[in-house]
Amino acid sequence: MKDALKDVLVIELGTVLTAPLAGMMLADLGARVIKVEHPEGGDPFRRHAGKFYSPHFAAYNRNKESIQLDLQSQAGKADLAKLIARADVLLDNFRAGVLPRLGFGDDVLKAMNPRLIHCSITGFGAEGPYKDRPCYDAVALAISGLASQKLDPERPILNGPSLSDNITGMYAAYGILGALHARERTGQGERVEINMLEASIAFSPEGFSQFTRLGATPTPMSRVAISQSYAFRCADHRLLAVHLSSVEKFWLAFVTALESPELLTDERFKTPALRTQHYTLIAELVGRIFAERPYAEWEQRLAAADVPFAPVRTVPEVMQDPQVQTLKPFYTIQHPEHGELVAIHRPVKIGGQRGPTELAPPVLGEHSAAIRSEFSLS
Repeated sequence: MKDALKDVLVIELGTVLTAPLAGMMLADLGARVIKVEHPEGGDPFRRHAGKFYSPHFAAYNRNKESIQLDLQSQAGKADLAKLIARADVLLDNFRAGVLPRLGFGDDVLKAMNPRLIHCSITGFGAEGPYKDRPCYDAVALAISGLASQKLDPERPILNGPSLSDNITGMYAAYGILGALHARERTGQGERVEINMLEASIAFSPEGFSQFTRLGATPTPMSRVAISQSYAFRCADHRLLAVHLSSVEKFWLAFVTALESPELLTDERFKTPALRTQHYTLIAELVGRIFAERPYAEWEQRLAAADVPFAPVRTVPEVMQDPQVQTLKPFYTIQHPEHGELVAIHRPVKIGGQRGPTELAPPVLGEHSAAIRSEFSLS
């Protein structure tokens, strides 16, 4: 079961992040993924501070093969048609209308391969006033409402990793898997459509439910207040996070660990609803208490009281965490040109197994000759 998709051939016309992530997720399930790249430069993510093999590219392209095709040329189009004829999945993240302009519209693809599943990832969908606009992560975050739930409006600074990009790639893989399963019953391929705007909206359903049910517009503090999530700085300046939820036993355990019984008798904090209402005050009061002791002491106290907490780890610290080291999510791949690379296993085990880990991210056109020979390309 580690190679659950071992008989599936995916042709990826993907650049940057959304389609490459979806392709990599399928590859991690055992699919064979052939990444089609332009002869001049390939995937633009290759050039992010890495001379055509950047850390950004490597993060999203393991377990794939690379072939160079110029899809503006007749020869390149003919070669792509041969690949499509034998493929199970065609995956692209072109803007709406690009693939038909190249000569690969829906009717053409269906005629080439009736069993083909074509997954099209766009920024805004195939219709509507924004369909021709370019879209990247920050754009989708902003228009979907996700950014409004993260940004301080008085000091609007975007931060953190790509969310909308990753969310969209994951939904694309999810849609492809559903279409592959349906094909087992019908024998027919399907068109799978996903756009960054809808994927980002779907990823944050509680904010829209809160508005439509209660008439309340979510802010960056809404979810953390309801869930009683906090971050505190200890006396040695280390940070930790606490998530008490609405479960009363965790509030009681938290107060016990703090040795602050006065919090239990304070009428402002008697119920979850009141603690939500006075979230900022609790953060201020408790923040002063955490500032009195070092992290090691708080770790001992919170763990003993069974409080949901964790240190705020940096990326290097994550790799050294004892729980992470027990799980072993990281592994190394050897590339003949670029040496040892650290990759991340798929987080899903099937039958207790992680999945295939044979291929390092490819250099541009690394497999062109072999693929051309196998598929009789020009």
